[in-house]
Amino acid sequence: MGFLKDFKSFLLKGDIVNLATAVIVGGAFGKIVSSFTNDVLMPPIGMLLGNVNFTDLKYEIKAATVDAAGEAIPAVTINYGSFIQVVIDFIIIGFCIFMVLKAYERTQKKEEPAPAAPKGPTQEELLAEIRDLLKNK
Repeated sequence: MGFLKDFKSFLLKGDIVNLATAVIVGGAFGKIVSSFTNDVLMPPIGMLLGNVNFTDLKYEIKAATVDAAGEAIPAVTINYGSFIQVVIDFIIIGFCIFMVLKAYERTQKKEEPAPAAPKGPTQEELLAEIRDLLKNK
């Protein structure tokens, strides 16, 4: 029972819950950015480049064939168009995170350094002052 109790307390720690929440929200945010890239951003860019659909851009290394048994063997391709879209997704996500962090930094109180303590007389000056006062008495 000790193992299960330890495991439960581990899962319910604030850090783990926060991490799990961040992963879930991050996954959903990634889907939003992918949709934005694929459905909103890339079609006009493809149109400007001559009606190119980036997901269709690929370099064929080996053509599709049919083997002796009549089964189709798919083509071997390098799908650089999909890679371009993933890179654009990454840039958009990075930019969004950068903007969120900048906004967060602005909301944080800037701690100003504590004012320096006023300088007083040194120990030698105090001793000299005491000496002078004792002389005058």
